[in-house]
Amino acid sequence: MSLLSPQLIAFMAVVEYKTVHRAAEAINLTQTAVTSRLRNLEARLKTSLFTRTRRGMELTPEGEALMHYCLAATDLEGEALARIKGSASETDIKLCITGPSSMMRARIIPQCLKVLENHPRLFMHFDINDSEDRDNALKSGKAQMAILQKHSTAVEMQTKALKPEQYVLVCTSNWKKRPIKSILQKETIIDFDPSDTSTYDYLKLYEIAEFARPERHFVNRTETLAMMICQGLGYGVLTKEFSAPYVRRGEMMTLNNAKSMIIDWNLAWYHRPEPPKYFADLVGAIN
Repeated sequence: MSLLSPQLIAFMAVVEYKTVHRAAEAINLTQTAVTSRLRNLEARLKTSLFTRTRRGMELTPEGEALMHYCLAATDLEGEALARIKGSASETDIKLCITGPSSMMRARIIPQCLKVLENHPRLFMHFDINDSEDRDNALKSGKAQMAILQKHSTAVEMQTKALKPEQYVLVCTSNWKKRPIKSILQKETIIDFDPSDTSTYDYLKLYEIAEFARPERHFVNRTETLAMMICQGLGYGVLTKEFSAPYVRRGEMMTLNNAKSMIIDWNLAWYHRPEPPKYFADLVGAIN
């Protein structure tokens, strides 16, 4: 059961399935009916909600705003229906939070466990994502919360500053007798992907970037990146918290006298006029 209007239900189906054909199949309507509802909705709002691309129907900025309104309304709808029916246990709630692997495994997931205990019908999707497009997951509605750096947050997002992370420069412990300049000049940086500037940012911070080779390896999984560093395939930055076990086991060592680079993170979400209790509890638990 949905309290959204038929027009908004059709709109959200197209958002999810990207084509009118697939949306119509999902909500048991004809394509003509879905198209008609979308046109009537656009006429009422006096704006265009979609543009057609090779990838399917893409939201306009106005469409994105309407989508976030519908997502917020759906959040409230579950609690409202539960109160009307007199049993909160009858309503399932799904929520996705996306964030980098080091943060998600060490902090975010453990901090959410108590909230899950208090809201047994809340089902979480923890999207571990080390790429730099987590803001797009939030904007597109694929995630309701995201762990972002400040420069990735949009002005229309609400944010909560989280405890900063410390990044250290690390390499295999087999290089312990080599000076850092030699390592930078002869070895290869390992980063998540071509858009990842973390290692360069660290080297620039300590004014040693001029010694580094421009070539880089890329791997978008933190554990695999750590394995490559331990094997001596290159060097890079990892969080102090994540790298600590490898250093204790003697598989990895810190460079540059273990000096760290501080990265500030925000928890980001789109405004909800009346956040459901589970949503407010998650915001409060994550730090």
